[in-house]
Amino acid sequence: MTMAEAEAGRAAIRRALRSLKRRHLAEEGAHSPAIEALTRPFAAHALEWKEKAEKHELELQQCYKAQSRLSEQLVTEIGEGKASKALLKEKEAMVTSLQAELEKTSEENVQLKQSLDEKTKALDLLIQEHQTVKAELEQALTKLKAAEDENQSLIDRWMLEKMKDAERLNEANAMYEEMVLKLKTAGVGAIQHNAQQEADGIIRRSEGGYMETPIPSTCTITIRAHDGGCGSLMFEHNTDKLISGGQDQTVKIWGAYTGALTSTLHGVLGSVNDLAVTNDNKFVVAACSSNKLFVWEVNGGRPRHTLTGHTKNVSSVDASWVKSFVVASSSNDRTIKIWDLQTGFCKSTIMSASNPNSLAFIDGDIICSGHRDGNLRLWDIRSGKCTTQIAAHLDVTSVCVSRSKNFILTSGRDNVHNLFDVRTLEVCGTFRATGNRVVGSWGKPCISPDENCIAAGSSDGSVYIWSRLKNDTPTILQGHSSSVLASAWCGLGPLATSDRNHIYIWS
Repeated sequence: MTMAEAEAGRAAIRRALRSLKRRHLAEEGAHSPAIEALTRPFAAHALEWKEKAEKHELELQQCYKAQSRLSEQLVTEIGEGKASKALLKEKEAMVTSLQAELEKTSEENVQLKQSLDEKTKALDLLIQEHQTVKAELEQALTKLKAAEDENQSLIDRWMLEKMKDAERLNEANAMYEEMVLKLKTAGVGAIQHNAQQEADGIIRRSEGGYMETPIPSTCTITIRAHDGGCGSLMFEHNTDKLISGGQDQTVKIWGAYTGALTSTLHGVLGSVNDLAVTNDNKFVVAACSSNKLFVWEVNGGRPRHTLTGHTKNVSSVDASWVKSFVVASSSNDRTIKIWDLQTGFCKSTIMSASNPNSLAFIDGDIICSGHRDGNLRLWDIRSGKCTTQIAAHLDVTSVCVSRSKNFILTSGRDNVHNLFDVRTLEVCGTFRATGNRVVGSWGKPCISPDENCIAAGSSDGSVYIWSRLKNDTPTILQGHSSSVLASAWCGLGPLATSDRNHIYIWS
């Protein structure tokens, strides 16, 4: 018990005593007759005194009881005072804590306000920069539009020059015919024959390294090549070496006239979707389902590079006919990449609006690509811009460029094969047959070395061969036991086709 509490208790007791004293005085006044009676004889008043003493004793007991009740009440009030004081201290501590939290919240509010002001200023700055960049972009788009218009004008001029060249060639042919007529009149047989060959273009083809290609009719060699399917075939330039790639993660090189395996290239991850060989026959490039391209040296089979950069399946690859170390690839990630085989690095990336299923070089800087949206596109790899877009099919599955680079053969899921003239970019031949069905994205038709025939495999296991000039009923080669996935025509004559397990050599 504290001093204050004790003092409060004593004060309460003093108040009670004073109250009792006042009561005693009042009672003394009330008992004054009794005092007067004391002068009387004691014996006469004994009974009265006894009654009064008993009465006073009873009153005293009541006073003691009242005092006890007051003491208990005082203790109870002291306890309640202690509880109230503890509660007061707790409330004061809570108020102090709330004041501290209020100050902290106020400081955070000030900091947040400052941060908001800074971010508002940064946003205003970004808006200004965005407006500036937008203005620059509009200027760049204006320049791009002007450049595209200029490019189209150049293409039109180029096409006009090509048409003039064709007219000059027609004039030359007319001169040859006139010469033949004169020589026939003169009776010079050998010179007449050469002149006629010149007029028909045969001498020009023989100077290019290939003669007129006969239509094959018989399977001379069957090769057990790859387990799971042979999805890509191609011949080395001006040799009989046949290169094949399959789902068994290997690339193999064969002799086309003997069917003998001369080399196996290992190290592929995933199945081989397409193959390319450089124009000097030094490197083989395989496009694979593992999003990578693999490069080997033909002599020795030593791996040279692993080209990485595509993020999805690499669908097609081709090597430049002019530059030995330039390769282009297409992927399902909607990109076309240009690679440098000297360094193994990507030189540039071209973004496309649709997946490019297949591509091929036309000359050193122009490539053509067939896309899932059905368009044939021509690209300038120097600028990365699409120079021409032509609707070819519902979905272009394959493109193939002829040796002279004058024709582009496209195939689509509509089971149609279109031949485009590069000089006019118009369809100069359409080839279809009732039983010919393109094998999804695998079917790869080809053009004969003399550019007179088109060969395409079908899902029924047949190979269809059309004549470009006669445009009559196709020749059908039968022998495959499953869908024909790829075809390639050797510059020396033989035609190679492949299915799930075998390669057939036709002559």
